[in-house]
Amino acid sequence: MSADDVAKAFCQHYYTTKDSNVAALAGLYNQQSIMTFEGQQFAGTQNIMQKLQSVGQVKHVVKGMDVQPSTSNTAILIFVTGTVQIDNGNPLHFCEMFQLVATAPEAYYVHNDIFRLNYGL
Repeated sequence: MSADDVAKAFCQHYYTTKDSNVAALAGLYNQQSIMTFEGQQFAGTQNIMQKLQSVGQVKHVVKGMDVQPSTSNTAILIFVTGTVQIDNGNPLHFCEMFQLVATAPEAYYVHNDIFRLNYGL
């Protein structure tokens, strides 16, 4: 699969799962994973999942996605923009960056995840 194909499949799976059953995302992270959420950093699967589950019910609409190869042919950078509703509130603009790292052919984990709401757009 190309980096674009991996990114498209990942984003579709990630946001569909995050919106319907956030606990099922645990398999995408591992103990090396780091997430920065609105300036707060969380390391390891357990800490990341605690944060994701604390946000509340979410619904994402992905508006754009950019993909680049990373430091090697086993890593991919994905930059996502869109809107998110939290607990049925008004939609807010967000951006999120992922670095996926391969663990086997066509198998990746989220090594880095940076999420930020974009206010005032």
